[in-house]
Amino acid sequence: MKTFKSVGVVASFFVILVAVIFFFRYAGAEEVVNEEASSGEETKNVIFMIPDGFSAGYATNYRIYKGEETIFDQMLVGMMKTYSEDNWVTDSAAAGTAMATGVKTNNGMISVSSDGEELKTILEAANEAGKSTGLIATSTITHATPAVFASHVESRGSEAEIALQMIEKVDVLLGGGKSNFLPESEGGTQPKQHVVEEAMMKGFQFVETRDELLAIQEDYPKLLGLFAADAMASELERESTTNEPSLAEMTEVAIQTLSKQENGFFLMVEGSQIDWAGHAHDAAWAMTDTEAFEAAIQKAIEFAEQDGNTLVVVAGDHETGGMTVGGYDEYLANVDILHDVSATGNYMASQLNEERSNAHDVLVRYTNIELTKEEEERIMEASDEVLVIVINEIVSERAYVGWSTTAHTGVDVPLYAYGPSSHLFHGVLNNTDIPKRIAKAMKLELNVENH
Repeated sequence: MKTFKSVGVVASFFVILVAVIFFFRYAGAEEVVNEEASSGEETKNVIFMIPDGFSAGYATNYRIYKGEETIFDQMLVGMMKTYSEDNWVTDSAAAGTAMATGVKTNNGMISVSSDGEELKTILEAANEAGKSTGLIATSTITHATPAVFASHVESRGSEAEIALQMIEKVDVLLGGGKSNFLPESEGGTQPKQHVVEEAMMKGFQFVETRDELLAIQEDYPKLLGLFAADAMASELERESTTNEPSLAEMTEVAIQTLSKQENGFFLMVEGSQIDWAGHAHDAAWAMTDTEAFEAAIQKAIEFAEQDGNTLVVVAGDHETGGMTVGGYDEYLANVDILHDVSATGNYMASQLNEERSNAHDVLVRYTNIELTKEEEERIMEASDEVLVIVINEIVSERAYVGWSTTAHTGVDVPLYAYGPSSHLFHGVLNNTDIPKRIAKAMKLELNVENH
């Protein structure tokens, strides 16, 4: 009996040992195969999507607002540091420059180093390699984030100059900012040049409305869509007040146009106004523009799934407003009430009469919130400079969405990726790592060794 038990123990041990060895050998082999498969994947196209000002606070509040898991949850791969060359808290120009060139610069500067040297961008590298390129934004298309990919100026305010540089390098430009492409004689910011006409002479098809965008002619390789004189409308107000396309519609049309290029493409898509909502403490604006951005990501993922050679990378350039989930000394979240908000705080402020005596009626109409006497007094007593913030903070307090500042913060932001080479973006990365790894995935020359 003892002998039988001893033999049984030895046999069991042997079986377990073999199983463990087999497991680790198999797991190791599988890891090698996966690494080899990853390194052998072709990344022909990259869609780089930037929700300006977005952070984990926005992502969590949006999940609650949506009521289910979001596309962000499915794509999370790491975190990204955001500081600039001269400040722990970056602005969009310096953050964008790092994400476009792989080099940090001072706040306010557009794809030039802190000493003024032009820095090659990932879009320019794609262009040199024969790929088509595109930029999309819901701000002016010449705003800081899109500007860093296709222009080089020492001040982000030089939007007229940025427009001139963009049409020389980019095949698809979609967003607001038509005034920066028109001469002063037509109400624009260009001293003399009519950049829209110059673009059309270079082969661009020009559209100004959603209807025109969705009916574009297929035989044009280049597309310029300028849907507002300045920034486009917020998603809260877009359908009711304009004939502007959604971010998802712009993304889909851009992909259709760019994917005709056999060598592949690079496309940057910015959800610009998430940041503006954060500056204004407008929680409903932040959630609805995040929703619009998620719809744009979905269009990118659908193409990537079908194509098989497209990498989608998503990362905010910095955090704005210090948004939190909950706050005000209570363990509560009530983000669902933001579904009842139908206008931005800016618009609600514009609907107040001179005495602001109609504040209660305005808030009921656009937010379904019955103001308390104390809240009415806050609106009545607010200076013109902070009136919008006061309205938005009342709504945020009801939703238990907290804010710490009206400026940017320096916290790390979530990093998301999907498709071939997405493994390159795992972990805690610096914002300068992003274009370097996109260049590696696409086999492009970025040349940042000397910076």
